[in-house]
Amino acid sequence: MTSNAATQTEAPLLTETKDRIATLTLNRPGQFNALSSALIDELQSTFDQIAADPTVSVVVLAANGRGFCAGHDLKEIRAMGSVPDVESLFARCSRMMMTITTLPQPVIARVHGIATAAGCQLVATCDLAVASTAASFATPGVNIGAFCYTPSVALGRAVGRKHAMEMLLTGEAVDAARAYEIGLVNRVVSPEALDAEVETLARCIASKSSAVIASGKQVFYRQLELSLGDAYGIAGHAIACDFFTDDGKEGVDAFLGKRAPRWKSRQ
Repeated sequence: MTSNAATQTEAPLLTETKDRIATLTLNRPGQFNALSSALIDELQSTFDQIAADPTVSVVVLAANGRGFCAGHDLKEIRAMGSVPDVESLFARCSRMMMTITTLPQPVIARVHGIATAAGCQLVATCDLAVASTAASFATPGVNIGAFCYTPSVALGRAVGRKHAMEMLLTGEAVDAARAYEIGLVNRVVSPEALDAEVETLARCIASKSSAVIASGKQVFYRQLELSLGDAYGIAGHAIACDFFTDDGKEGVDAFLGKRAPRWKSRQ
């Protein structure tokens, strides 16, 4: 993938790939990067492209402007004429969210400002999240008479049930420190250190075997939905298979030979 930031500054989504790290930047700053129908479609299309791109090892989801993402575009929803129309929009958004989870590459949310409703859902959906101390998170649908049903799916899987319910039932915002405490984000740093922290994390992951990362991510999410015995069953099969892949053989040889591995899946 190549950068389109220089030629499509008005596009709702900007993309740039460097050193095996693809950065997707939500680009509706005047609307706090609300998820319009067009932006949802752009995210879906871009994720689909990245899924098939062996040159990308990690994805960073960032945003322009003062906020990370304020959720769905309520003006767009208000203009829709029926329940099926709105339901179709949410179905497309849910598909996009699920694509993040099934993507072979890990996705890191870079959260610098507010992440509310579907914006909070985005953070909860991403595999990892790094937040600025200036970030805040909320599922405020209850305040406008439309419960945050779809954000609750991701939020309830990312944090403890009671923490999720408190956010959903009160609609109140939590700061970055509290988001870290409940497990919504992995790291919290100063605004000035946010880019460096995200890059360090992304580069660390990008240095690993892409094949192993993809397999590991898939099995991790799959086993969460299984019984304990079934989870250990697929995990045991997966790790046994890894030892017989090209990267598995190379990794063990490198470890025993006390040298850096040369991953086949990155060549």
